[in-house]
Amino acid sequence: MSYSCGQMKAEQTASTPSPILIRLPNWVGDVCMCLAALERILSLGVPIAVCARPWAKDLLAGLKLDSFIPITGKFGADLSTLRAWHRLHPEYQKAIILPDSLSSALLLKLAGFQSAGYKDDGRSLLLRWAFNKPQPRPHAVRSWFNLTEQSLTNWGYSSQSLEIPVRPSLPLTHDHLLGAQQAMEQAGLKPKAFVLIAPTAVGLHKGQIKVWQHFDELTKHLQKTGLRVVMCPPPAEQAAALQAAPSAQLLAPLGLGSFAALAHVAKLVICNDSGVSHICAAVGAEQLTLFGVTDPARTGPWTPNSVNLGQNGHWPALEDVIASVQQLVAVQK
Repeated sequence: MSYSCGQMKAEQTASTPSPILIRLPNWVGDVCMCLAALERILSLGVPIAVCARPWAKDLLAGLKLDSFIPITGKFGADLSTLRAWHRLHPEYQKAIILPDSLSSALLLKLAGFQSAGYKDDGRSLLLRWAFNKPQPRPHAVRSWFNLTEQSLTNWGYSSQSLEIPVRPSLPLTHDHLLGAQQAMEQAGLKPKAFVLIAPTAVGLHKGQIKVWQHFDELTKHLQKTGLRVVMCPPPAEQAAALQAAPSAQLLAPLGLGSFAALAHVAKLVICNDSGVSHICAAVGAEQLTLFGVTDPARTGPWTPNSVNLGQNGHWPALEDVIASVQQLVAVQK
């Protein structure tokens, strides 16, 4: 996402604007879908601190954040962490709460912040600036971007609303790129010469499994055509990945930033609607995203580089996925 220098300067005050604390969601995909909102704030020269789960620190290492505050989801411990941080950084008074939960609003209220967020679950009394959710519900990227725009306008940081970029932008660091390069060298892989699959997805969606069931059949078919098929799940998902696609080449786990760099240099990434699909969107990877229990219009990858197959209530057939992969691979030759 980019803005002209003139536009940025016009919207900045003579002195550094008051900093803003951003409470990010708890899931990898959701954090990626908040990138456009984060970059919008940074484009105005506003210092921001991010409050998020510890794994997000590596993923967001390429952003110019003022501070990162790790929270674990344990309310008492997180409250102590935030209060201690706030005592050291009293210049932070305003916050934008991107999650809809009551607990996130209560946490920042008790930690001494004046927060903006969407009205939900009785949160209005805990928010200093409570905004109505847009109806009908838009894509999550648009929803969080709009909340950020409303907050910035209300606080006088910006007088002009901007359109959301066609895809978020996740800056990769030297360490991210080095980690991916080392993983490729160990596996004997070359850029744009392998297909990366992500045959897992954490948790259930309304009680339904979020994983397409034919990754191993797809892997075997692609291998017969001469394509290298690899997967690189985190340690907690390795067993599930091996069960879902035992024929794929298993790479050693990587941090989220290095995994993003690996996805960027893959010929194609094939994944469920999951955190991986949104990481791929954020680095501009070529991807094929499979849906069966979620709505692409609400949580699909925000990028022109994704072909989406399936829909809520109907997974794509194996032959349709194979045909799409063949077409995508042929286009890249």
